[in-house]
Amino acid sequence: MRRAVRLVIALSVLAAFAAPAAVAAERMWVGFHDDPSFRWVGERRERVASAASSNATVLRLLVQWNLAAKKRPATATNPFDPTYELDDVDEAVRSAQENDQEVILTISGTPRWANGGKNPNVAPRRMADFQNFSRAIASRYSGRFTGYPFVRFWSVWNEPNLQLFLSPQFDARGRSLAPKTYAKLAAAAYAGIKAGSPRAQVAVGETSARGSDKAAGLRPTHSPGKFAELVAKANPRLRFDAWSHHPYPSVPTARPSQVVKWPNVSLASLPRFNTSLKKWFKRKSVPIWVTEYGHQTRPEDSLGVPYALQSAYIQQSISLAARYPFVNMFIWFVFQDDQGQPWESGIYTRGGAPKGSSPARFSSSARPFDPRNDLVLLRRGTLTPLLSIYTRQYCATNAAGAPIGMTWRVFRAGRLTDVGQQTAPLRADCTIAARIRITGGVQRGATYTATFETNGPNGVLLNRRLTIRASS
Repeated sequence: MRRAVRLVIALSVLAAFAAPAAVAAERMWVGFHDDPSFRWVGERRERVASAASSNATVLRLLVQWNLAAKKRPATATNPFDPTYELDDVDEAVRSAQENDQEVILTISGTPRWANGGKNPNVAPRRMADFQNFSRAIASRYSGRFTGYPFVRFWSVWNEPNLQLFLSPQFDARGRSLAPKTYAKLAAAAYAGIKAGSPRAQVAVGETSARGSDKAAGLRPTHSPGKFAELVAKANPRLRFDAWSHHPYPSVPTARPSQVVKWPNVSLASLPRFNTSLKKWFKRKSVPIWVTEYGHQTRPEDSLGVPYALQSAYIQQSISLAARYPFVNMFIWFVFQDDQGQPWESGIYTRGGAPKGSSPARFSSSARPFDPRNDLVLLRRGTLTPLLSIYTRQYCATNAAGAPIGMTWRVFRAGRLTDVGQQTAPLRADCTIAARIRITGGVQRGATYTATFETNGPNGVLLNRRLTIRASS
């Protein structure tokens, strides 16, 4: 499948990811959401490493504010206030970094002290409390503190269009409430996260795939389309870097290409959803992060699909998401089935056995979209571009500023044209800058490959490969 590319003048591999794109990008963050596997089981470090070996480049973790701050902190914006309980998050983020992966943290759930003793799905009385926690945790993972990795991706709440996660959805007269509440939560979290970590990328939404838009019944819900529209009406100037969504099929056996009735949103509905989001928020572009998707299997679940069909759906769903120019992230839920997680969509059974060819299919499907080996367009004639090289793993053992040596080579049509060596300081966001040379400048119609052999102070070697083309 031929795919177009994203334009940047001076490449920033990761900033380019976050930037709006008019045409499809070559790369997409692909990974897993599985808190039990990556945070709580005895072999959690091994599972993170196994996910990395399956070409997962990002892990999603859900941080429950109500569990991280069971008591009101003395200084809420202090990332190390003794009230905060984040040891398991610390360890998981470190494990991801050791395996050269990114993390997306989703903040959700209100402590009882912040909402008058109510359940975690009820919003805080003071949005400033949520903003303060968001600032504290973002500061903790801003890259400014030794031993606490930089977290690049964040999102706000979990499936707020469902009563289960944000209550109430409607008032006693049947009028919609949750979208207005969520608009306040999203604005508070965005402000807090950006204050704590200005380089962070923040998604709002985290919407479930479907809802009834009816106040009646035991489980009043909003459809994702109507919910997003009402959030925009509540705050048309809401600031965010992406909209996150969970486009699960309506039943586990439905194909990834399933078309559902609007304003519910499946994978196939994402183009319409994207167009609507741009209209509602009056924006030229709205990146979408698919932060949950999966198909349960049988015999673990009687409504699931056979292992072979799950394997096929893995490839189909990743390929479908990758066709859309606005989708920058795709996360499969979950990595491995677990007794504490009543959802059997892992690519491994509870006992750790692979579900047929699902692990291999995930690995082969994710590999072509690895953003760590990005593609960039440069202006025609560019001679010495400054490129940003992803070196996340070095941050596991080195502080910002550590010297990273590199040998770079530029190839055109398989022929070596330029070579050089340099040393660059490790940045707080785990990238390094490389100034390369392209003899004759970038030519229209030509494709260049730039390889980087990097060497950290502790002898760790990382190889990166960028594909370079002319923008015009």
